[in-house]
Amino acid sequence: MSSFSARPAAGDHNGTMARWIRFTRNGAEGFGTIDGETIAVHSGCMFAGATRTGETLAIAEVALLAPATPSKIIALWNNFHALAGKLAVPVPPEPLYLMKAPSSIAAPGATIPRPASYAGRVVYEGELGIVIGKTCRQVGPDEAGDFIFGYTCVNDITALDLIAADPTFSQWVRAKSFDGFGPFGPVVATGIDPRGLTVRTTFNGQERQNYPVADMIFQPHELVSRISHDMTLMPGDLICCGTSLGVATMKEPANTIDVTIDGIGTLSNGFVQ
Repeated sequence: MSSFSARPAAGDHNGTMARWIRFTRNGAEGFGTIDGETIAVHSGCMFAGATRTGETLAIAEVALLAPATPSKIIALWNNFHALAGKLAVPVPPEPLYLMKAPSSIAAPGATIPRPASYAGRVVYEGELGIVIGKTCRQVGPDEAGDFIFGYTCVNDITALDLIAADPTFSQWVRAKSFDGFGPFGPVVATGIDPRGLTVRTTFNGQERQNYPVADMIFQPHELVSRISHDMTLMPGDLICCGTSLGVATMKEPANTIDVTIDGIGTLSNGFVQ
């Protein structure tokens, strides 16, 4: 299940406050904005020129999809002061990141199976996600907000033992790109100021992560600016901002992970061994 109770605050996307979702109903995909338990269906493009159709649906009538279809997923490493201190690693002079395969995406509420080809430790990582709204190339941090559509909840699932399994090559992409290892959602919230957000992760009913976005080494606007000088960011692209303290192994036969960010909602997923 996913929670839609939180309300966004003023911020990016020209201050327009909305929460966007994608869904399927009767075999057809759609998208719209959500208020409480009601979807206002839209047509056109979510990122440019979306218009209300006048149709409304109840959340109970639809199956949720991930709220965007990124051409690429960028995931940060070592982007929080608290975690860098615990790991005794230096604060990086520039963002350190890897790529996750878009095929790793899972919908809110999906149950993710353990990969058949991997028997090692699997960990959850609750994170803030940035969703790009316009083609973005070589922008400055002061203008980066114009290219951010909104923010979402991410669970950056990782096959931990794969990363250093081969001493000659760190397998970050493989460790994070198994099918289902990239759930995000349930919405993309626009009009949010990310600086005041807090990421909370509950694992099997117990809170394991509770950390402020303000502790990021590279804040969202800086991340978008820096990454846009490396590669062109496209509408729908997802930047996972990295995680902080509290990551742990999922050991039970069946596990539930809830990533909550006030103003966005709660991303809930299962993981089964």
